[in-house]
Amino acid sequence: MAAFASAVVGDMPALSSGRQFGSLHIQLQAGIEERYPRLDLAALNGDGGAAGATEARQLNDLALLYQNQGRYADAEPLYQRSLAMLQKMLGPNHPAVAATLGNLAALYEEEGRYAEAEGLCQRSVEILERALGPDHMAVAVGLRNLALVYEHQSRDSDAEPLYRRALGILEQNLPPEHFGTASILNNLARLYYRRARYTEAEPLYLRSLAILEKTLGSDHPAVAESLRNLADLYRAEGRAGEAEALDQRSVVIRRAAHGSSKTCNDCP
Repeated sequence: MAAFASAVVGDMPALSSGRQFGSLHIQLQAGIEERYPRLDLAALNGDGGAAGATEARQLNDLALLYQNQGRYADAEPLYQRSLAMLQKMLGPNHPAVAATLGNLAALYEEEGRYAEAEGLCQRSVEILERALGPDHMAVAVGLRNLALVYEHQSRDSDAEPLYRRALGILEQNLPPEHFGTASILNNLARLYYRRARYTEAEPLYLRSLAILEKTLGSDHPAVAESLRNLADLYRAEGRAGEAEALDQRSVVIRRAAHGSSKTCNDCP
């Protein structure tokens, strides 16, 4: 699950990207930093405010470390403490609070606690929309996170409009061949594939693949995954020959990158 760039909270570092959507966060960070309001630590009750913000950052960083190590029980109380501190310093409706809510939601999503993650994602999106406007790229990331939670709960009809809206925001704010756009395209195509809406899925998969090849190179593991997705679609449509050709190319890329044909999702 993607979270939000450092600019949400000024001097705080980039927050949790989650296991599923880290790359989207990384690729969007440069564009987001140009648009976020900065947090002036010196204005937060003098030195005490700056110290409090630093402590919140440190709690967040340690929680993120624990999360990446799979130590969820250790990470959760640290995220909660960081969240409580930011809410006290900044109020409940600051983008920094929204970002931390997103971190905690990412943790819950990894643990399979989807109902709890859903509530936090919804609150995070609401804060970001009020604070930054409905067409801000941070809102797109929040919408994508919430859509993923809905997908985990087999709520594709709820996820689809969120993906479509997130895609529209990114297309409005980013170059047409930006990696972040490819990620959303892939998610929406995957949803259409599951719903057997193959004619809608194919152009999205093809566009995502083209962006990945141009931005990452034709031999990148993410390209291999995209090829596998498109091959699955062609197989479902009875286009076995085309699917086989894509599978073979995907295997070649994965073997070159990892020494085996394992998927990109298997990579450390």
